[in-house]
Amino acid sequence: MILTINCGSSSLKYQLYSADLAEVIASGIIAKIGEAGGYADHKVDDGKTRIVRDIADHQAAFTLMMENLLSPDIGVITEPAQIIAIGHRAVHGGSTFVESVIVDDQVMEGLRACSTFAPLHNPCNIAGIEEAMRLFPGTPNVVVFDTAFHQTVPQHAHVYALPYELCTDHGIRRYGFHGTSCRYVSQAAADILGRPIEALSMVICHLGNGVTIDAVKGGQSVDTSIGFGTFCGMPMGTRAGDFDPAIIFHLVKTLGMSLDEVEAICYKKSGLLGLSGLSNDMREVCEAAAAGNKRCQLAVDVFVYQLRKQIGAYAAAMNGLDALVFTAGIGENSAEIRKLVCSGLGVLGIAIDEDLNQIARNGHPDISAADARVATLVVPTDEERMIATDTLQLTMQRA
Repeated sequence: MILTINCGSSSLKYQLYSADLAEVIASGIIAKIGEAGGYADHKVDDGKTRIVRDIADHQAAFTLMMENLLSPDIGVITEPAQIIAIGHRAVHGGSTFVESVIVDDQVMEGLRACSTFAPLHNPCNIAGIEEAMRLFPGTPNVVVFDTAFHQTVPQHAHVYALPYELCTDHGIRRYGFHGTSCRYVSQAAADILGRPIEALSMVICHLGNGVTIDAVKGGQSVDTSIGFGTFCGMPMGTRAGDFDPAIIFHLVKTLGMSLDEVEAICYKKSGLLGLSGLSNDMREVCEAAAAGNKRCQLAVDVFVYQLRKQIGAYAAAMNGLDALVFTAGIGENSAEIRKLVCSGLGVLGIAIDEDLNQIARNGHPDISAADARVATLVVPTDEERMIATDTLQLTMQRA
């Protein structure tokens, strides 16, 4: 069996596949690690078990995961040795890691070096790998990087107009994220359209608490909205998105804020939460906007406007567009956001059928209007399957 791990700062997501990846045997999430009100949801087939307990740290979370997998009541394995390989998500591989790799000491050293690029994410990913190595000694671990898919972005699109030595000597460039999701969704979209991915120009909108917009031409990433860090590009749940860097100088020099305070604003207090003053959850923001909350309506308007601009820019960058694809939590579930975004994109040949838009999650991925020149799709992402696929391929090659 193949186990996939997605280790965050306060959560652990796992999925267990059959050795041929044909079946998801079990999955789960352990949430609120290190916080009050911790819990674990463990799913097998159509049944879900919730366990409520405080989870002190990641080691305790992994222990609970193993208890669930080995449980005589809800478990699916009888011994850890049944798991033949483990795949991990890592957010940032810098320029060091351009593809998925089997973990060894050198890889771990490289991962730690990349933590300066993603201080909120990589340390958690590393903790997950270390715990897996502790619990499964001798079992191969594979790490799959969100940044790897975007290594094909050409230099003119990923370089910043800073002193060139900063870019070459210190790895300062546009890296892009959610690449594992984008890789899966772009191929799935091509399959739905029944066209070779090499012939398609697509904009992939990964809209969740984190947001990435990707230009994918011929199956390769050619531009992406998130850059060096993980808060630029689109406004997100708590992250600011693009803004004038002069604001940072103003906050520090004029308002007397520390750099730590500014960093907290950019990553944790901005986006939907900062604009709405209510929530980082688009569902709650949309509901409040519909009830007349003006700040929530502003948050929705800003999000939709910035997304339209990004789609239009990428259509121009690729000299045309064949498909617009929505994925992730907001992209897959919010018919309202899809409607608002697409209603302003008729100039690109984008138009959706409102009835199809409402039932997109029920096996109707193509929500295009009959006369639309550009296909609009809703494609559920499956990062775990991509991680499992890479894990299986690399471990088989090593064997």
